[in-house]
Amino acid sequence: MSAAQDLQLRPGQSTELLKELHILTREGKLNQDSRRKLKQVYHLHQFIDQLLKELPAGEDGPAIVDHGAGKSYLGFIIYDLSLKESGRGTVYGIETRQELVERSRALAQRFGFERMQFLHTSAAEAADDQSLPERVELVTALHACDTATDDAIAFGLRKHSAAMVLVPCCQAEVAARLRQGKALSLSRTPLAELWRHPLHTREMGSQLTNVLRCLYLEACGYTVTVTELVGWEHSMKNELILARYTGKPKRSSAERLRALLAEFGLESLEPVRFPALAQEPAE
Repeated sequence: MSAAQDLQLRPGQSTELLKELHILTREGKLNQDSRRKLKQVYHLHQFIDQLLKELPAGEDGPAIVDHGAGKSYLGFIIYDLSLKESGRGTVYGIETRQELVERSRALAQRFGFERMQFLHTSAAEAADDQSLPERVELVTALHACDTATDDAIAFGLRKHSAAMVLVPCCQAEVAARLRQGKALSLSRTPLAELWRHPLHTREMGSQLTNVLRCLYLEACGYTVTVTELVGWEHSMKNELILARYTGKPKRSSAERLRALLAEFGLESLEPVRFPALAQEPAE
């Protein structure tokens, strides 16, 4: 079966680009790993393409910032399928590995993708980069590891992003803090049984991290939808967080976020990961 029949490559999509991204082989075939990657990126693109159709954009088109871009599978496919024909909009890829940034720049030049830029920086530092616009329409982070997802959220808030599309990965920070305070928590509440065993600590930390992120986005004026990226058979890192700005911060979400931090002994995380809560008017 050809790749086009297998995953129904989109009309007008560049198969040569997919070959250069090593998603397709030189013969136009898909191996198991690349099939899994392409399925994830296609599914994510469906959400992104719909958002781009609904979100207002400036006269130059939407500014899209992709954090933890890696080889920029997602950025290239967004450009190829959603921006190329319109002649409007820019994709900015943020990546800390210089060799991947240089490779992506060369690939964009080869295919004439003039409105793609790649920055050698981190998500945490990107907000201060003068080559990025003051406002962006969309922030994406596909499998940004551990706190890089939090940095992408902070970037989106700083840039007044109209929407964020996040697929978190390897959430370790909260799990480490739960581990440190485990003895005290076990003596204080039976809820600590939920993370007494190391495997449960990791799983509980991952779950709690994403719950806190969603509450934070709501507290900052976003509506949040949480769904699956693809079936579990394709990826264990499968949680997709979609956030759209409404301009209506939810006080109740801020209160519940703080209550959860207190319940789990994580109050020290508030100024580090949730600084916008301090901007709330006093009760």
